[in-house]
Amino acid sequence: MSALLKKHLAWLAPVLIALWVAGSLRAPKRADGADIAGFAALPVLHEGRVKPLDTVARSSLLALRGKQTIPVRGRTVGAAEWLLDMNARPGVADTYEVFGIDSPDVLGAAGLGPTDRRRFSMKELQPGLPELGSQAEQADAVPARERSRFQVAILGLNSRFMTYRGLQNSLAPGDTADYPGEIAAYAKVLGPGIKALHAHRTGAGIDRKALSALGGYFRRYQYMAESAPFRALPPRDGDPADAWENAGEGLIEGMQTGEIHPHVAVFAGLLDAWKRGDAKAFNAGLGEYRRWLADHAPKAARAAVAEVLFNRAQPFYAGMVIYVLALLLGFAAWLVWPETLRLTAFRLMALAWGIHTAGLAFRIILQGRPPVTNLYSSAVFVGWASVGLGLELERRFRNGLGTVVGALIGFVTLIIAHHLAAQGDSMEMMRAVLDSNFWLATHVVTITIGYAATYLAGVLAIAYILRGTLTRSLDEAQAAALSGMVYGIVAFALFFSFIGTVLGGIWADQSWGRFWGWDPKENGALLIVLWMAVILHARNRYVSDRVIMVMAVFGNVITSLSWFGVNMLGIGLHSYGFMDRAFLWLSVFVASQLAVMGLGLMPLHRWRSRLPGEPGPSPFLPER
Repeated sequence: MSALLKKHLAWLAPVLIALWVAGSLRAPKRADGADIAGFAALPVLHEGRVKPLDTVARSSLLALRGKQTIPVRGRTVGAAEWLLDMNARPGVADTYEVFGIDSPDVLGAAGLGPTDRRRFSMKELQPGLPELGSQAEQADAVPARERSRFQVAILGLNSRFMTYRGLQNSLAPGDTADYPGEIAAYAKVLGPGIKALHAHRTGAGIDRKALSALGGYFRRYQYMAESAPFRALPPRDGDPADAWENAGEGLIEGMQTGEIHPHVAVFAGLLDAWKRGDAKAFNAGLGEYRRWLADHAPKAARAAVAEVLFNRAQPFYAGMVIYVLALLLGFAAWLVWPETLRLTAFRLMALAWGIHTAGLAFRIILQGRPPVTNLYSSAVFVGWASVGLGLELERRFRNGLGTVVGALIGFVTLIIAHHLAAQGDSMEMMRAVLDSNFWLATHVVTITIGYAATYLAGVLAIAYILRGTLTRSLDEAQAAALSGMVYGIVAFALFFSFIGTVLGGIWADQSWGRFWGWDPKENGALLIVLWMAVILHARNRYVSDRVIMVMAVFGNVITSLSWFGVNMLGIGLHSYGFMDRAFLWLSVFVASQLAVMGLGLMPLHRWRSRLPGEPGPSPFLPER
């Protein structure tokens, strides 16, 4: 059995993993037959782009809870079902534990007291809302840079409350008992109410009862119109493509035209059927509306269906899991079955990179943009480029190092992207100055490839240092191979970083009227170029391979400060705001790199003592 497994593992493992990924594309079936997947694929306008309700629900739940699903009494409630419950059964949705709270002080302010739990429902937080609101008002009056951690946490929770309430009033009023009945009653009031309003303006006799009724509906629906985070009502025939409306706007529209937007009733029927548990009526109404979309808004409908498939597949999550498997098998190959496990790990990493590539390509097609448009996509792209380089290193050297290093960087960068996704839609609209496909495809992509190469060189250097100090596995051949890898990758990084920086200057000249302004981001890009050049010059003339490796590790620090650090300074044209958690993890990362550098700079005899059976100094360790 062991021999059979050893013989076929290199092909069997990738095939099984590929089948697992393919299986994730199937929509889960419900016992009642309700077409939740069809509802999730309905297009809406949100944050400047048309996307499916599934994406809105997932990103909202991720921001509120930190996860895209909710465990409820032994089953899992998906994001689309949660959004349905929020609008059709708000009382039920209020019992779901969707608010993630880590601060003990915030829990105390909410009246919850000490607890090991970290997620709470709106029903549990309801009694403490007055105190939390008061604390949020006080925190809001304090300048941002002077706020305590408690005040920052309170304001963050208050923002999530507003998001929650907006979502709960996005398709229907949050307190309605019979939405179709309410719409019917409102339609009856419209005629007399509009006449009374006209009479009031002209000074004629006023039907005060009708005017009062119309005013009540206006106040009710105005709140929906102002708080709803997305527009679910598509443009009607003849309207501009971006003339989407939210439910509140569609209802208020009746006070001007005398007719309510026709699709308000469509959603009212869907929500009512869901509330009653009538899956047949729900599916019938949904099917009719989707046929209308296919005829009148085919592009939006097709794009929404495709994005739902992308969300369901979660290619970057799947890639992250497979990168971990490849990494573990790469380590195991140094202990047992070296060739079999090395080849298996390599093929798994190639499979993960293929999935990673497919996810990246889908984002490009869906957005109509180059691969790097924001911080999230830069993390995805850095990982993709690093893994691609790692695959090429492994193909050339066949020693397992390319696989281990590539899989490690792929996993870490996708973890970073996963946490960045909690900030909101990862396919957000471009800032005006960034709205240029040419420069996004040249400057941004080129300089991001430079980031990927510097990280790859740095991680290879870390492998050199750790193996040279903590193990006896770094023999002369391995050291020479690692040295050659780092040299080649550093040269690659210098080329792309330099070209990307020059292109960035040209873009800056077109956008802001100056080629260079010593902006923190520009300084960071220049530091990367200079440091890579210093490494290449030092290797050729001045220092040993060991010191070169230490310098390559410091490249990780410079690149991280240029990539993430300048975004948190709060100054400059490339600053996107301070993030407490990002600053903490950036500090931890920098400290870890400095520790590895210190290990690499230990006295030379410590390195020699680690070499197996060497009578004298190794030729690759002494100073040149």
